[in-house]
Amino acid sequence: MLTLAAGTVLAAFALPFLSSGAHADDCASLAHFALSDATYTKIETVEAGAWHSPQTQLTRIMTSSGMNLAGHPVQAPNPAFCRVAITLHPTQDSRIRTEIWLPLRGWNGKFLGVGNFGWAGSLMYDGMVTGVGEGYAVASTDTGHDSSTPEGEGGRFTLGHPEKLIDYAYRADHLMTVTARQIIRRFYAKPASHAYWIGCSLGGLEGLIEARRYPKDYDGIVVGAPPNPIVNFNAEQLWAGWMSYDDPALRVSRQKFQLLNNAVMAACASPVGKRQGFLDEPDRCGFEPRQLLCKGQETSGCLTDNEVKSVEQIYRGPINPETGKVIFPGPAKGSEDGFSADGKAFPVALDLFKYAAFQNPDWDWTTLNWDTDIATATRRLGPLLHVDDNLTPFFRHGGRLLMYIGWNDGHNPEQLASYYQSVIRHAGPTGRDSARLITIPGMGHCHGGAGCDTFSKLGAIDDWVVRGQSPETIIAARVSDGKVIRTRPLCAWPKVARYDGHGDMDQASSFACAMPR
Repeated sequence: MLTLAAGTVLAAFALPFLSSGAHADDCASLAHFALSDATYTKIETVEAGAWHSPQTQLTRIMTSSGMNLAGHPVQAPNPAFCRVAITLHPTQDSRIRTEIWLPLRGWNGKFLGVGNFGWAGSLMYDGMVTGVGEGYAVASTDTGHDSSTPEGEGGRFTLGHPEKLIDYAYRADHLMTVTARQIIRRFYAKPASHAYWIGCSLGGLEGLIEARRYPKDYDGIVVGAPPNPIVNFNAEQLWAGWMSYDDPALRVSRQKFQLLNNAVMAACASPVGKRQGFLDEPDRCGFEPRQLLCKGQETSGCLTDNEVKSVEQIYRGPINPETGKVIFPGPAKGSEDGFSADGKAFPVALDLFKYAAFQNPDWDWTTLNWDTDIATATRRLGPLLHVDDNLTPFFRHGGRLLMYIGWNDGHNPEQLASYYQSVIRHAGPTGRDSARLITIPGMGHCHGGAGCDTFSKLGAIDDWVVRGQSPETIIAARVSDGKVIRTRPLCAWPKVARYDGHGDMDQASSFACAMPR
């Protein structure tokens, strides 16, 4: 193992490329490969089975089968790889921790960038383990701040640090990609033949930003539940809390949300959905919360007029009071178990406004103006973090874009479907062949829920880019205790999986993709 002090400056020269057969024993030689605005902090050989990711809340999320990039029910131990840790410092205020992992045997010739989650601030080690196990050279970054420190937690790092905000928005991911490509070419004596990006939530937004700003960085991008435009999305996340703070009469108990969910399921779930616990087609559910309105005195089995009003406004989402337009739609029907109207702010969303947009740790979210404050936040953050529908340069480069989202996500898939359609219209015939959207019944935010959340994002994008097999149908699984207990096809939007009426409901072979009725 070679460990270099954080301030080490490397000699400004590069050795000739390593021969293709020499890479397995030459991790240490990478220390002599000069990089601009970068410092090597660790170079070591990690033996097979020796890697153990730091245990954090993020680790618990990333080790769920639904987050596994290759769709494995259980993550296998790592193969032997060369671990290269680098700190990138493109500006005086930039400290971007980055790692590139290089398989010592069986490299498949390709590169994988792994997207972040939440406010980032840490490397996505578990996604990297999956990637290197599939034969990929893999890279991840903390986007320029350390979430384990008080100043790096949540969005605090943006306060008074405009360069760190730029690093977070797009610079860290792009420079990670450029640096990883250089290291790969140096280590293996040839460039990566293909490059893929996979991420969900923030990682999905990062993927869209890469496609828009740097269309040649990646050949295939998998985008899960991208919060785009993020100002509008985070506004919707604050909406129910703000609404029920502003008017306490609109607060709704968890028991009443469960009552509502039971009524929605009874009214709209198919026989398969009722057995498995989710709506197959939430966008076609005609149930209205007013159907539960109490006829007389309130009981546990009905909704008061204020509770009905609250639920209707949650489904609708926040509106601009001046224009009457919905800022971002509320969640889909069938996801009521995840609703909250308790007068409290959603912390991740609050940080966007408090720190990144308004640069004021004392900003009072209860005074949020749904016209001027949203406009101001959009003006300040939109140029950095919002992605419009012009992804045509990425498609012209030959790029393929696979988007996915769960129907039980707080992010309504109908909003993403609208964006997807806009992207296709903008790109014309090229876009129709280069982008797909998958909406997943019963899946929560990026993973979890009662649906089948485990599938190979990596396999789907590789088959598309290398073999030209577009993901019209993907087989997904529901996993419990490391074992597959159910499978189901995921269909390219707008098609949905329809049960054949007589086969095993737990087997994908009993379903076929069909257009909505």
